Amino acid sequence: MGASQTRTELKYHDLMEKTGFSLEQIKNLHQRFNQLSDNEEMIRKENLENIPALAENPIKNQIIEAFFDKRNQHGNEVGSFQEIGFEQFVMVMSHFRPPNLKTTKEEKQEMRKEKLRFLFNMHDTDGDGIITLQEYRKVVEELLSNSGAMDQDAAHEIADAAMLEVASTNVPQMSPEDHYEGITFQHFEQILKDLEMETRMFIRFLDVDTTTMHCGKATS
Repeated sequence: MGASQTRTELKYHDLMEKTGFSLEQIKNLHQRFNQLSDNEEMIRKENLENIPALAENPIKNQIIEAFFDKRNQHGNEVGSFQEIGFEQFVMVMSHFRPPNLKTTKEEKQEMRKEKLRFLFNMHDTDGDGIITLQEYRKVVEELLSNSGAMDQDAAHEIADAAMLEVASTNVPQMSPEDHYEGITFQHFEQILKDLEMETRMFIRFLDVDTTTMHCGKATS
């Protein structure tokens, strides 16, 4: 075994410890990473923007930004990367890893919290810990107007109404004159408390089915 292969194997095992992925899953992810990066050592945003399966996704920009968001690296850093290496790529993908038969109840709870935090970060675009009306409105507008279901003004009104509904649920004593700063992560957890996240949050647009973590045929 050469020195380069040894370093690669050590990196794989380190990522297995950090993410819970198996060796086979890590290797599959490395294969897809090489396809996306054109066998370069780094992935840039344009590499993801060129994925055909992502082109029509109404929250394409938020998904791409999530891969470069330092908050999604299981650490305490904030800000964005200009490009990411394989380790950063795997750390983001670990948010989509489903539990297995050996996953304990406590581990499932932690996985759920991490998945919710990932979704929260996608909406909290300025990283201040609050999803404001403006941030929420932008996502709802993109989901509705880009789908062709309605025009932007109608989507705007629905976003405002939805945020007011969230506000009345989280701060029931709030009067119409009060200013609602936005959704905190604690509010976000409460809103989605009945949503089963552990197995339903997966990703396929990268030709990687995270319910099995096998690579499919490259489309980019």
